Amino acid sequence: MKQRKLGKTGFDVSEIGHGLWGMGSWSDADDNASRAALRLSVERGCTFFDSAFVYGNGRSDNLIGGIAREYPQRPLVLASKIPPANGQWPSSPENRLSAVFPRAHVIEYAKTIRHAFGRRIDLLQFHVWEDAWAQEAEWQDTVAELKAKGMIGAFGLSLNRWQPENGIAAIETGLVESVQVIYNVFDQTPEDRLFPVCRAHDVGVIARVPLDEGSLGGKMTLQTRFPEGDWRAGYFNPKNLAETVTRVEALKKMLPEGMSLPEMALRFILSEPAVSTLIAGMRSPDHVHANLAVSDKGPLPTDLVAKLRAHRWDRRPSPPT
Repeated sequence: MKQRKLGKTGFDVSEIGHGLWGMGSWSDADDNASRAALRLSVERGCTFFDSAFVYGNGRSDNLIGGIAREYPQRPLVLASKIPPANGQWPSSPENRLSAVFPRAHVIEYAKTIRHAFGRRIDLLQFHVWEDAWAQEAEWQDTVAELKAKGMIGAFGLSLNRWQPENGIAAIETGLVESVQVIYNVFDQTPEDRLFPVCRAHDVGVIARVPLDEGSLGGKMTLQTRFPEGDWRAGYFNPKNLAETVTRVEALKKMLPEGMSLPEMALRFILSEPAVSTLIAGMRSPDHVHANLAVSDKGPLPTDLVAKLRAHRWDRRPSPPT
């Protein structure tokens, strides 16, 4: 597994990271299966694990904390996120920082996550963000306090869906060490403004939603339906599903011989030097083996990357999630 620098955090991380959302929040999550997938991921060389308290109200934090304790000699980097105090995803420019990330709220959740991890939080992130808060002292002082007390190693932001520029002002304060942003074959907007700023400030980039919530796995059809209450039923509503399937089928036509669509999608992301790691949800051994093997294959040929740039999709599916 190839390693990359996570910006100025000082951490080396596997360029394929393990996302724990499905292990904590999805209705069919099974803790024993999750532990097996996480153990295999560690043994195959994955070193970056991304969780959040909201993934099952601490369920995923406890899962990866337990696994990390089984491998004390491995240089695992554990990341999690503080949920907004007002429970609103995404955040809104009308919200005040004091209503979303007040000091007491951040400290409380940092303590809870650290307890679940059983050690320092390597990377603590705010789960939403508004750049209108960038110059406010409360979050800056709180982050400094958490570092001074040894509770966290580094601080980052998880940027709102389809708002990659809504984090640039925070980066320019010099206090943000990583950003997590949606970036994939369809969602290429971070290349425009965010990535150049990240390079200038040595900020690590964590690419999330690498397979567009599953569509770039290549198995969805116009008949795909999700159970009532499954968030994907809203994301892939009939209008968005139809357009998504059309675009995915166009990608399939340009696959090189012997390459799967998920492999092409992941290698496209790894072809971007600004990306430190991408986080893939891997809940089965098959997913772990397939996704982690992509690291050995390296970036895509430059001519294929150029062709994939034509599949950029600047969108705002409804309803947002």
